[in-house]
Amino acid sequence: MRSALAPLLSAAVLAVPLQSSPLTDYVGTYDYVAGSTIELVAGDELFAVLDGAKYRLRRAGRDVFVNGVGDSIPFRRDARGAVTGFVERGTFYRRRAPRVSAASAALAFPRAPNAAPYRYRAPVDLGDGIGVGSIADTPLGTETATQIVAGVVDGRWPDVHGVLLYQDGRLVLEEYFYGYGPERPHQLRSATKSVVSALVGAAIARGALSGVDEPVLSRLPYGPLAAYAHPDALKARLTLGDLLTMRPGLACDDHDDRSPGRETALYETPDWVKATLDLPMATAPGTAAHYCSGGVAVAGRVVERAVGTSLPAFADTALFRPLGIAPGTWRWNYALTSTNREFAQIHLRPRDMLKLGMLYADSGRWQGRQVLPAAWVAASLAEQTTLENTGYGYFWWRPWLRVTTPAGETRVTLHAAQGNGGQKIYLVPQYGLVAVFTGGAYNVGSSPPNAIMAEVILPRLVAARP
Repeated sequence: MRSALAPLLSAAVLAVPLQSSPLTDYVGTYDYVAGSTIELVAGDELFAVLDGAKYRLRRAGRDVFVNGVGDSIPFRRDARGAVTGFVERGTFYRRRAPRVSAASAALAFPRAPNAAPYRYRAPVDLGDGIGVGSIADTPLGTETATQIVAGVVDGRWPDVHGVLLYQDGRLVLEEYFYGYGPERPHQLRSATKSVVSALVGAAIARGALSGVDEPVLSRLPYGPLAAYAHPDALKARLTLGDLLTMRPGLACDDHDDRSPGRETALYETPDWVKATLDLPMATAPGTAAHYCSGGVAVAGRVVERAVGTSLPAFADTALFRPLGIAPGTWRWNYALTSTNREFAQIHLRPRDMLKLGMLYADSGRWQGRQVLPAAWVAASLAEQTTLENTGYGYFWWRPWLRVTTPAGETRVTLHAAQGNGGQKIYLVPQYGLVAVFTGGAYNVGSSPPNAIMAEVILPRLVAARP
């Protein structure tokens, strides 16, 4: 999931050796689009913070910065020389105050500059159903913890906010950076899709939906096929399974800037579900796979209509409460309209992300209770199709990583819920591992969690259990 507010909120690579004002001149809280606010924070460079997400800006001149799509972002000053605001694409955004929140200020550095040298400590038992232990008692060893923390702090793996490793039934590593901690919910971006998948399974288990072959259009309130734009007969064949496997056949591809159904276009419509289903058909449903966030909105709305309540309310009763995830510890704005600037993503605490991983790792059971059907979990994690050269299940990925060990190179296949910026829930059943990462490396090509897994964690597990 990528922010639709892309112009200011992305990284650019531009180095101009100019004698310029200090970055602290620009720090503050500013007005932004649609009545929102945005914070600018100075660290080694200037960056913007929106909804807890950090996006770097690069200096291009005195009082001018450049965003990720190459737009100039000039700042204005008053007669006294104080910054009054910035201009983006012809619109002036006023500086409200020269201050930012403590949470945003903490995003400047992975750990406080005066922090004591790192020493591994086992996670604390919070009585939340997650057993804890020492990483020293696992094949990972304390060297794993030391190497991960050092790599995040020195910038080798930038903008990693949290790392949790659950090995053989115990949480053995829990580390946070950039001001994050165990009680702070983190945005999941597209890892939200895997939560929607779980709720589809929960609705089927309750008999509210018949299964993945359930037709979609008949579950929605828009009328017969003729009520949709491009009323192709193929559209009437669309099923839940087609949505879950990213094969709706609609002209919807988030990774194609020419696609009429790309998410950045969808998010500006008054009804994401209707806008998705109004798209022309590109192929027959169930054939070609393309990454289509609009299909997730449709699946979620089908569940809402079937169970008779909002998706967050259903998540609370069918999934979160059974896992001990209490109301007030998470948030989910699921308004599927252009008014939703959080883009329908859920915010969860990292330990609650881990609970979801543990649930799937144990075939849908939590502390002996069957929360999701084992068959649903197995089907969700199985390779149902191939998406972007990667195995894909029901809104769950099945990627692989190349791992080098003293015995040679091997491929390790994972199950993953994942989102832009480094939001990851990895399941590696052959090594008894559930790993959770949160991060802020938004809209960049590399994935720090993938590198940490491939370079640090998996080599030790593969060497111990070849």
